[in-house]
Amino acid sequence: MHDLTSHPNEDETGPEATTDQIPSVLRVFGRQLKRFRLRAGLERPDFGARTGYSPSTIAAFEQGRRVPPPTFIDQADDLLDAGGVLCEMKEAVAEAQYPAFFRNAAKLEADALAISVYDALLVNGLLQTADYARAVFAMWRPFLDEDVIQERVDARLTRQKLLTKRPAAGLTFVMEEAALRRPLGGEDIWREQLRHLLVIGQMRNIEIQVMPWDRREHAGLAGPFTLMETKEERKIAYTEVQGDSRVHTARAKVRELEAIYGTLRAQALTPAESLALIRTLEAG
Repeated sequence: MHDLTSHPNEDETGPEATTDQIPSVLRVFGRQLKRFRLRAGLERPDFGARTGYSPSTIAAFEQGRRVPPPTFIDQADDLLDAGGVLCEMKEAVAEAQYPAFFRNAAKLEADALAISVYDALLVNGLLQTADYARAVFAMWRPFLDEDVIQERVDARLTRQKLLTKRPAAGLTFVMEEAALRRPLGGEDIWREQLRHLLVIGQMRNIEIQVMPWDRREHAGLAGPFTLMETKEERKIAYTEVQGDSRVHTARAKVRELEAIYGTLRAQALTPAESLALIRTLEAG
């Protein structure tokens, strides 16, 4: 990942800079895990039985084909007497849960003081239920393997710790009414998602606004984007389309998107009106 703080007047791109970095981390972790397992004299079935994973899953961890969860890494480091070597790689390994195009933004998002999001096609990942997120990933093209889908769902739920962290981050969301009405995953998953939004919308640090589809003026026709304020009080923007993402740090570009977002909030329903609409959709 680029050091964004060292280039305050430039736009930084995401995936091209770190094309193979995260997969390499997984391969290194896997080799270290296997080395410590063999040193301990454990076969995969024995090690799996002690950690609660099947031999095939242990093999996937060692070959870098699956992202091991943090709890497994802690457990393995202790069980194999690795002296903290495996635990030291935990943060880098966790980043591999995210699609390549989102890894830079995920690191910024986790530490952000404030986030403002405009979404047009679906409910934002920070607000998704597990079943809704799974339905979204199941629809991706090209198709994702089941293991990858589960990893992406787990990563998405991990991101949502941002909603309740302390001190609380200020979060605002503007989403299209069409995104709310689209029953991704089927009727039951859709209604569960609407109920989830009603709960989250009551949190003091979160505001959800809906852009009605009958508005005759709309400032966001150029597409979705995210604005973030870092703990260093820097303003950053993130845009994404078809897996092609960009982190913007140039002040002129960020200021432009801030102005668009302010207009979007003024054009959208108020938070109270938005929750009332969501409540009506859920009840209907």
